Amino acid sequence: MLEVCVEDAVGLAAAVAGGGDRIELCSALALGGLTPSRALVRLAAAAPIPVHMLCRPREGDFDYAEPEVAQVRDDIELAAEAGLAGIVIGAGSARGLDHGVLADWLDHARRVGSARGRRLSVTLHRVFDLLDDMESGLEQAVAMGFDRILTSGGAIRAPEGVAMLAHLHERAAGRIVILAGSGVSAEAVPLLRSTGIAEFHASCRVAGDTPDSSENARLEELGFQKGARLVTDAAEVARLKAAIAHI
Repeated sequence: MLEVCVEDAVGLAAAVAGGGDRIELCSALALGGLTPSRALVRLAAAAPIPVHMLCRPREGDFDYAEPEVAQVRDDIELAAEAGLAGIVIGAGSARGLDHGVLADWLDHARRVGSARGRRLSVTLHRVFDLLDDMESGLEQAVAMGFDRILTSGGAIRAPEGVAMLAHLHERAAGRIVILAGSGVSAEAVPLLRSTGIAEFHASCRVAGDTPDSSENARLEELGFQKGARLVTDAAEVARLKAAIAHI
């Protein structure tokens, strides 16, 4: 299973063309991903593969005020109304998951999904990698009813967290899916697959076409761009998918 995270319409098409199995739909991947626009959600709803929508109202930490909690409730409704397959949520800090906020969102997801005759799949995002006690976090995620945890094993990149990923997968014992993400490449797949993990998450992005140096500098100066613009690449999706299939 290859989940491709995309932030725009071109990326969505590339993920499908490259053979991705599932989409994580978001915006602002440079910030770790934020909630996508309503227009992009509507476009993604027509994709031929399942789409899970990231519900993250802002950059920064995952300690949310009530207006932000309410904002995510609305995001969850948007995902359900559009007919998407699932949502990706998370709240908490190094001290632990925010059980109250997550329970609120999970209950809301169940209600709005049931009202439309479907069940929204729910992924706990990489707030999990901030936890001081990931074992406890895993047990809480299972108890709350999450379907999967997106994690790098607490490391910056999943290949560096392979020992913890293997431990989490073993401890999960089929009760919840461990989805390996961050730094997942075709070259890293054999190492990551040795953990027993079978779901992988990647952006499959490469540097896109850029204007000439003077125009590029002007775009950065005006705050429209920071560094090279990265785009989802269908060939990179296909290469990663082939590496997973080979294993």
